[in-house]
Amino acid sequence: METEKIGFIGLGNMGHPMAKNLEKAGFPLSVYNRSAEKAEDFKEKSTVYTQIPDLVKNNDIIFTMLTDDHAAKAVYEDILKSDISGKLFIDMSTISPQATAELSGAVRIKEASFIDAPVAGSTGPATEGTLIIMTGGEEKDLQRAMPYFEKLGKAVKHLGENGKGIAGKLSINYFLSAIYQGLAETILFADQLGIERTAMLEIINESASGSGATKVKTPLLIHDDYKPAFALDLMLKDILLAKEAGADFPLSAVLSKTYQSAHDEGFGKDDVIGIINYLKNQPKK
Repeated sequence: METEKIGFIGLGNMGHPMAKNLEKAGFPLSVYNRSAEKAEDFKEKSTVYTQIPDLVKNNDIIFTMLTDDHAAKAVYEDILKSDISGKLFIDMSTISPQATAELSGAVRIKEASFIDAPVAGSTGPATEGTLIIMTGGEEKDLQRAMPYFEKLGKAVKHLGENGKGIAGKLSINYFLSAIYQGLAETILFADQLGIERTAMLEIINESASGSGATKVKTPLLIHDDYKPAFALDLMLKDILLAKEAGADFPLSAVLSKTYQSAHDEGFGKDDVIGIINYLKNQPKK
């Protein structure tokens, strides 16, 4: 089978290392990013485009990794200006179920295929190619995408038709938002009681309460350094998307209030576990 040409649109904190993994695997790759400087280090081995329709015209499978509904709709508006018949679009962004339905429907009307394929994992797994990819789409399209997914992630979960990948992503991030707030509150409580952070985190990580989520945030908490692997603002976006999609539980109101307040007080660009800095400044009741 002839090797298909791959396009990748969106070279942000996640998209850049993901596209690099496709490049390293030797696939014929083209890239586009709105701010051109993020594409500079692709010029040696890949093709850098300055216009989305040109990239779409010259590639068979196009990945998109974008920030939110607004960015995704703007990019797909450009994409849909072209003849896209027979092409496969793989959107790895975390956007609303409504936006996913709109985009997948618009792509299919033009006789192309669409997979929603958001990921679990932040910049570390994106760089290592160990993401978990949650997919919604047709089986034949998934099989077409698998050689590329295998370079991006350690597991691919096909959850059903278009929209089910996004549903899986909103569900797991809802859980993660609760884990991170709980972890931050636990560390602050231990701080108050005079327990050294390293010791407390060792107890958490070596007990039943430990997980990949707690372990990956341990160095940030120990060093009190919250350079973003996954920004708090992105988690707030996902909590609000989950609420809009029907997450109406006792924790929903608490989580949305906490993360929104942290954003309002200037912590949105920090890593999500930087919510600890918001929480420690709250007056005691």
